[in-house]
This record gives sequence, structure tokens and C-alpha cells, in this order.
Amino acid sequence: MNKPNRQEVENPIAVDIEKLSAMLSCGRATARKIGAEAGAEIRINRRVLFNVEKIRDGVSI
Repeated sequence: MNKPNRQEVENPIAVDIEKLSAMLSCGRATARKIGAEAGAEIRINRRVLFNVEKIRDGVSI
């Protein structure tokens, strides 16, 4: 199967758990907890993304 082309975006609208944990400089479990408490989870079938704007409103980055 071909690998999808993915481009890095400067100001993403939503990120996955790995990028969220990198943005917050914390582990995956803590990032998931922060995202859930901020109400930033976006679920698309099994994929979970986090709304960056809602995270930034709740946490000073």
C-alpha cells in the first residue's frame, strides 16, 4: 500500500496525540487528559484528533 503524502502545516487546526504531547512537552497520557478536560477531542471512527484552539484557550503554551 502506498504511503500517504503528508505535509507539515505551521498552524494546524487539529493534531494527533503525538503532536499534542510534543506541543505540551508532556507524555501521551497527560496530553490525552488535558485534551479531554479542554473538550478538544474530535473522534472520526477510531482516529482521535485534538482541536488546537481549544487547547490553547485552556492552557498557556
